[in-house]
Amino acid sequence: MVRSIDDIRTVVVIGAGTMGRGIAQLAAMAGFHTILYDIDANTLDEALEVARRNIEKGIRRGKVSDQEAKNFEKNISTTQEFDDLVGDFFIEAVLEKAALKKDIFQRLEAQNSSDAIFTSNTSSIPISAIGSALQHPERFAGMHFFNPPHIMKLVEVVRGAATCDNVFQIVMEMAQQMGKIPVEVKDAPGFVVNRVARPFYLEALRIMEEGVADFQAIDALAESFGFRMGPFRLMDLIGVDTNHSVTVSMFESFFYEDRFRPSRTQQRYVDAGWWGQKTGRGFYVYTK
Repeated sequence: MVRSIDDIRTVVVIGAGTMGRGIAQLAAMAGFHTILYDIDANTLDEALEVARRNIEKGIRRGKVSDQEAKNFEKNISTTQEFDDLVGDFFIEAVLEKAALKKDIFQRLEAQNSSDAIFTSNTSSIPISAIGSALQHPERFAGMHFFNPPHIMKLVEVVRGAATCDNVFQIVMEMAQQMGKIPVEVKDAPGFVVNRVARPFYLEALRIMEEGVADFQAIDALAESFGFRMGPFRLMDLIGVDTNHSVTVSMFESFFYEDRFRPSRTQQRYVDAGWWGQKTGRGFYVYTK
C-alpha cells in the first residue's frame, strides 16, 4: 500500500518519446526501479541511447554524479508489453489526446492495486477530465515536466477535483526526489506555463504570416531581449506537432476563444512531417 513516498519501489513511465525518456532517466537516477514502456522497439532503444548520452554529458559538466549514473543502469528496464506495467507510481507521457490517455489509465488501473498512484504529464488537458475515467480518481494527479525534463527544474503538480491530499503530497515529494522544483497549480486547460506561453508562440506565428518579419528575425529579436530561445527555435525543440496539439487542445477547452486559435502555417508543418529537431526539419533544418 502506498501511504508515503517510502512505499514507492517501482515507477512506470508510459511513452518513450522526448518527455517520457527524460522522465524515466530521472526516476532511475533517483533510485527507483523504473519500467519504460512504448509500443515501438526502436523508440525504446533510442530512449536508452539518448539517456546515456545525457548522463555522460552531465557527468562531464559536473551535473550528474557517478552514483546517479550507476543508479540509472541498475534501475532502468524497458518493455513493449502492456501487461508488464505493474508498479507503485505511474507517469503517462503519450500524445496529447484525452481519449488515448483515459484508455491507458483504465487499463493500468485494471491490472494494478487500488493503492497505486497515477499521474499524467499532460500539458493542456484538465486533470479532472482524464481522472473521470478512473474508478479511483482520488489516486490521480497531474505531473507536468518541461522539455528537456532532465534539465528543466520546474514541475507543475496539478490537483484534480478528486485528488486526495495524501496523493498530492506524495506527487510533490516524488518531484523533489527526482531533483525538481514542484509548484502546485489549479486544474485548468494549459495550467499556468502553457497558458502564459501560448501568446509567445501564436503571436510570433501571426507576425510571420502577416509578413511583418520572417521567423529568423523574430527569433533574433526575442533572443536579443533576453529569451534563451526565440519562439520558433523553441517550437522546434519541443516539437512542432506537440506544440500545435497543445494549442488545439486549449482552443477547444476554452470554447474556441480566438486568442487561442491555432495557426494554419503550423498545421501545414505538422502535416508535412516537419516536426522540428526530432525529424531533422521544422522551421529550421537540422543535421545529425
